[in-house]
Parts: sequence; C-alpha cells; structure tokens
Amino acid sequence: MSPLAELLLARLANESAVLVQVQATEGSAPRDAGAWMAVFAGSLVGTIGGGHLEFEAIDRARALLKIEGTVKPSEMMRLALGPSLGQCCGGVVHLLLEHLTEADTPELRRRLDVDRMPVVLFGGGHVGHALADVLARLPVALHWIDSREGIFPAGLPAHVVCEHSEPVQAAVKNLAPGSCVLIMSFSHAEDLDVLIQCLARQRKEQDLPYIGLIGSKTKWATFRHRLEARGYSAEELAHVTCPIGVPGIEGKEPEVIALAVAAQLLQVRAVSLSSLRA
Repeated sequence: MSPLAELLLARLANESAVLVQVQATEGSAPRDAGAWMAVFAGSLVGTIGGGHLEFEAIDRARALLKIEGTVKPSEMMRLALGPSLGQCCGGVVHLLLEHLTEADTPELRRRLDVDRMPVVLFGGGHVGHALADVLARLPVALHWIDSREGIFPAGLPAHVVCEHSEPVQAAVKNLAPGSCVLIMSFSHAEDLDVLIQCLARQRKEQDLPYIGLIGSKTKWATFRHRLEARGYSAEELAHVTCPIGVPGIEGKEPEVIALAVAAQLLQVRAVSLSSLRA
C-alpha cells in the first residue's frame, strides 16, 4: 500500500475518521476518481485537491464524525467548481463520505491499494539510490537488483524488493512480465550484459514494455554497434531508450536524473493505462 494509506490505517487504530473519496468528475476537476483524504477530528491524511472544495468536504466530514449511533453515517456530496466555491475549474466533483473505524481496516486495504507499475532497477549507485527514493513514493512496485553486497539501504517499504544477483544479468529471466527495466549498474560491462539478456527476452517473450539504459549518445552508439554484431535488428534496438529521462531537463546531479527518469516512467504508465481503457 501507499505510505498515506498505511498512515491512515495506523491512525484508525486509535481514532475514527471520515473517508472522503472522489467517486466521479464532470469536466475539469483538481483530482480524478479514486483520490481520497481521511478527515480526523484534528488532522488530515491525503488530499482531494485543496481549495474550497476540500474545505467544504472537511467541514461536512467533521459534522459526520460527531454523529453518534450504532449505524455509521455516510453520504454523497455534489460540488460544482464555480464561483460559489471560488474555484475556476468549472467541473463537478461527486464525493462519497464514509465514517470509518478500526473494524474497516481489512476492506480499506483492498480499496486503497494502488495498481502499481512493475519497475526493475539494475544498479545501486548514486543515481540508483536517488531513483529508488523517488519511485518508492510513486505507484510503482520496484524490484531493485545489484551484483554487490551491502548496497541496499534498510527500512525500505514493502513494495520495494531488493535482490543480490551474481552475475547480475541472471536475474533477467525471472523478472515479472510487463516490467519496465532501468539499467544503470556500476560498469559498462554489466550494463551491456543486462541489456543483452533483456533484448533476448524481449525477442522471445515481448513482455518488457520499456528498456532504459543510462548513458550518453556516445555510449549508446558503442553499445548499438556491439548489439548489431550480435544480430539485433534496428527495430529491436529501437525498443531501447538511451539516454533515459524526459528530454530538456538539464543537470547531471543524481536527484535531477532521478526526477527526469521517474517522469518518463509516468509517461509510459499513462500510455499503458490509456491503451487499456481504449
């Protein structure tokens, strides 16, 4: 689950709350269906977009918290985002407000769990650590792999799985289908070994939607020449993204690279979700 969902469940062990969740939207709205916040007597977890929309929902949620009885209250709210709310989005948001107690924890775990994109990160260097930190906060199930011992930090969330693999490329055959692969090991030789295994798997299974390789255009030109010598076609090599990251973001600091790469992965995820809805 996301850190926010885990925080909500932990808080519910001590006090009740009202879950405010976007059920549907019409026109322009600050958040999409599924967005939520939990309103406690004196604090909040999550957000449905801020502004007067959120203020109205919080006021109503706290009124529901004060209702006593054996039946837990719930209700729908329809809020038009126009002049009356001081928001210019112009759309309509439909909210479901539900009173929650600790007894609702099992059902909430199911409802609030996100559909995480499987991402495999080869490499635990400076950029790898910065990227893992960013991806751990996103709707990503991260599989982090390195050939060296003692690389991974302690205290990672449950949706980040670490693996020591020697040789590192041996892990490719066991990757989850549909994984987006990022290759940034400590050496060019390891990078090439992992990439070769990924391309071999893609040739056979066609189940790695994104293969990204860190490096310059010069590095990719060298790798391309070696891969062509191994019989990989231009079409197969076009499946590799190198350099990685959203174009136009300058800077070589690990954190800058991490943000650019994470943004590119979110673009890949958006395309994938759009194709599923089509």
